[in-house]
Amino acid sequence: MAKTKKLTGRKRDERIAAYIFVTPAVVLLIAFLVVPMIYTAYFSVFRYQIMRPDAMKFIGIENYIELFQDKNFWQALKNTVYFTIIVVPFQCALALGLALLVSKKFRGVAIFRTMYFSPQLTSMVVISVLWSVLYNANPNTGLFNSILTSLGLDPISFLNDENTAMNSIIFMSAWQGAGYQMMIFLAGLQGIPRDQYEAASVDGATKFKQFLYITLPGLKGTIKYVIMITMIQAMKLFTQPYIMTQGGPKNSTKTLVYYIYSEGFQRGNFGYACSIAAVFFVIVVCMSMAMKKVTTSTE
Repeated sequence: MAKTKKLTGRKRDERIAAYIFVTPAVVLLIAFLVVPMIYTAYFSVFRYQIMRPDAMKFIGIENYIELFQDKNFWQALKNTVYFTIIVVPFQCALALGLALLVSKKFRGVAIFRTMYFSPQLTSMVVISVLWSVLYNANPNTGLFNSILTSLGLDPISFLNDENTAMNSIIFMSAWQGAGYQMMIFLAGLQGIPRDQYEAASVDGATKFKQFLYITLPGLKGTIKYVIMITMIQAMKLFTQPYIMTQGGPKNSTKTLVYYIYSEGFQRGNFGYACSIAAVFFVIVVCMSMAMKKVTTSTE
């Protein structure tokens, strides 16, 4: 009996300790996620100007009606979707290639891992400023155009042309973010038993066939996870267009998050910005559920 009471007391103490450790995380989650979501939904049904808080007026779904008739919203949505569907496979493929490269044991491999991961540790603002200089249309100041002109080619307006601006941001973003996904893929590669590769080599399988029939199936769960987190990060694109192009030229790089910022904090139309944010949240949730359904159906 005494032993049973002691075990019960220990379980009670473990439960109390668990509540103590979980409570701060729950409080922060409610304060910085749940409460803002509630306030966003609340203000989205009001006409609310930041500079005139006393003139707040309930208008129901008028913000949403105006939103779906707003060509700038549809342009921002188009830019966001375009960025996502291009950067996700590009960045994931680049990360997987880097992971395969640094998974081999050779002299100096730790240096290469650090080099590839280091952009992830640098502020996106700093990287955006740096790449703005690299992309400069002036051959005298822009490295890329300097190389092109030295080869006898015409300089390219990477960030000043609506046909190249978003693609330039995509390339830079994939370079910056690939290091993080590389480390996840590297962890997944280390979980694949080496004897599978040895057995395949004995059977005469080429490196490509080993990659196709051993590496990819072994990374199936990792690939799904990486695609999901990369897609969510891509949908939140803001810093790069804000620093590098200010949403231009001709709104070709204005994303949904950038549009929320410009409407809410630059123009002060807070109620309308909240309606955009609410629709954006629904879009992200729907895309995440669709991606989960697609990846589940492939199992």
